[in-house]
Parts: sequence; C-alpha cells; structure tokens
Amino acid sequence: MRKLWLVALLFLAVACGGASSTSAHPEQPEGSPSGAGTGPQSAPAPVVPPGAGTVAPGASASPVTPAGPTLNTRAVPWESATPADGGRSLDVVWWSGVEPCQVLDHVDVKETVREVTVTVYEGQDRRSPDAVCIAIAIRKTTQVRLESPLGDRKVVDGAK
Repeated sequence: MRKLWLVALLFLAVACGGASSTSAHPEQPEGSPSGAGTGPQSAPAPVVPPGAGTVAPGASASPVTPAGPTLNTRAVPWESATPADGGRSLDVVWWSGVEPCQVLDHVDVKETVREVTVTVYEGQDRRSPDAVCIAIAIRKTTQVRLESPLGDRKVVDGAK
C-alpha cells in the first residue's frame, strides 16, 4: 500500500511541477498592471493591515461559516476586513487551502474603545483526520458581527 501512495504522490508532484507563473505577486493576476483597480469605489474601503498584499477588483472569495472544533487549530492572518451592515459587522477575507484540510474553526473578535482585534482560526476537519488535499490557495470570506458599530476604531489582525 505504501508503494501505491508513493507512486501517487510522485505522479502528483510531476504533474504539478511544470506550472510556472510570471506574476510578481500571487495576488496580482497575470497581465494586470501594478496599481490596477486603485480608482474610486462606491463600496467602503477594506481595512488592510500594513504589509498585506492587494487583490485585483472582482477577485471573488468563497463564503464560509465556522465548522466548530477542528484538529490542529491555529490562527491565520487575514487580508482585509471591510465594514458591512452600516459598520455593525466586518467581512473578513483571507487566503487558505481546500477543505477538509483547512476549514474555518472560529473567528475571535475583541473590541475596545480604540480598536477591534479580529483573529481567524482554522484547522483540519475532525471528520477527516487522514484526508490528503491538493496544495492550492483559495480566497475565503466570512462575516463577523460587532458588539457596537466600528466607527473610527482601528481593525487589527490578531494573527500577526
């Protein structure tokens, strides 16, 4: 059985190894100029922590909901947190892997008068502890409710 797994992994490595990318940044699609999409927008501007990359406008994110207790739960950095529902909630976006290897466990929100700290936690689905998943990045999003409207408070990534 081990030989079968080794052959399958070798085949997968060879099949995936030939791909190459010419983009300077993984968040920037090929062929798009730097700074594309920086014009005025009608939607509220996302809160992007310093050092985070940008994503081309229109790049969709897969909505996910917390799956509950996961295995090997860890905090993961998010990309943006955009105010929604009049500032009463945040649409949080981050890059992740495929399910069942990487699922949303929960999102922790700590609010003070000056800032809102949002920490996204992911882990492996407890129903599939032996799952093998392809290594591919997926942009995910979830909405978190705030106890009080965001207002002028700063949004901070608790995983950084």
